[in-house]
Amino acid sequence: MSIEPFSGGADIQRLLATLRGERTDRVPNFEILIEDQHVERLLGRKAGNTLGVGGDPAKGSKAAEGIPPMRPRDYIELCRLIGQDAIAMEAFWTPIKQRLPDGSVKLLNDRGFKSRKDLARVVWPDERDMEERLQYVRQYVAAARGTGIGVILAGACIWQTLYEFVIGLHDCMIMMVEEPDLLDELMARSADYYAELVRRAIAEGVDLLFLADDFAFNKGMFVRPTQFERLWRPHFDRIMAPARSAGVPIMFHSDGKIDGGVEMLLDMGVSCLTPMDPSGIDYRDYKKRYGHRVCLHGNIDLTWPLSQGTPEDVERDVLAHMEVLKPGGRWIAGSSHSIVNYIPHENFIAMINAIHRYGVY
Repeated sequence: MSIEPFSGGADIQRLLATLRGERTDRVPNFEILIEDQHVERLLGRKAGNTLGVGGDPAKGSKAAEGIPPMRPRDYIELCRLIGQDAIAMEAFWTPIKQRLPDGSVKLLNDRGFKSRKDLARVVWPDERDMEERLQYVRQYVAAARGTGIGVILAGACIWQTLYEFVIGLHDCMIMMVEEPDLLDELMARSADYYAELVRRAIAEGVDLLFLADDFAFNKGMFVRPTQFERLWRPHFDRIMAPARSAGVPIMFHSDGKIDGGVEMLLDMGVSCLTPMDPSGIDYRDYKKRYGHRVCLHGNIDLTWPLSQGTPEDVERDVLAHMEVLKPGGRWIAGSSHSIVNYIPHENFIAMINAIHRYGVY
C-alpha cells in the first residue's frame, strides 16, 4: 500500500486559513509526531522521527536532551509525500538542570525536587539553552523558505515538566496545596524561558505555535478548573502573548477530557484544540459546542482503528469523522495523539489516503 495521488499539495496557507475558519480546497492533515519506522518506509532511508534524528523527544525530557530535530530537508520531503502543510521544531520540555555535589550539571529529571531547599541546586535555563533551540528554528525557517511549507514551534510543557520529571505527580499535587507559592515560582521560571523563546522564534519567522501541557485524563482535569486556572493561566498567558500580538495562531495540546478548561483556552486566544482525545471527548459533541468558535484537530483513535483495526476500518472511521467535522471547515485531520511505530504502516497510509480522498471541498 502506498500514498495515492491527491489534489492540493502541502501548503501552509491552507493550514493557516483553516485555523482562521476560512474556506480551503481540502481538509488539512497534520501529525506532531511520526515515529521512525514509518518515516523510513516512506522516505526509503533512515531519518529519525519527526521530532528528532534519534531518540524520541516527545517521550521525555531525558530523551530530548542533546537530540537535534529531524533534518529539515528530510522533513520537507516527508511533508510533500503525505500532504502535510508544516514541519514542527520541538522544544516541549523546560531544560531545568541541577548542580551535583561534585560541581557538574545534569538534567533534573529524577523527580527529586521536593521542597524549597532544593532550589539551591537548581540551574535554570539560560541563553545557551535558548540558542540551542533557536539555531534549529533558523535552520527550519531557512529550509522551508520558498517551498510553501510552514514552520511550527512546538513546546511549553511548563506544568507537565514539573509533575512528570522534576517533582513527580503525587508530590506536585501536595505542593499545590501545602506550598503553592513554591509551585508558582517554579512555574514562573519555566514561563520566563518559554515566553522569550516564543518571542524570538516568532521574530525568526515561525508560522504558528503548537503549545502543549497535559492537564487532564479521561475523566476530567487533574485539579478543579478554578484552582488550575489560578495556578496555570497567568504563566501560560505570558507564553502566548507574543503570538497574540503578532497574529500567530496557537494550537494547544492536552490529552484527556479537557471540558473544564476549554472556555479558559478560548479566552486566552487558542486557535485550535488538539488532539481531541477520544478517551474523554466525543467529536460530535465538540463539533456542536465549539466547531463554530475554534478549529479542532485529530481524534482518529490511536487504539481503534489505527493500531487494532484494518485499513478498511481506518477508511470508514475517517469517512465518519469527515461527515461530522468537515462541514463548515475548522477541522485538521489527524490521529488522536501521534503515529507511533506499533500502528501498522498500512493503517497509517490508509488514513492519509482517506483524508485526501474524502477531504476535498
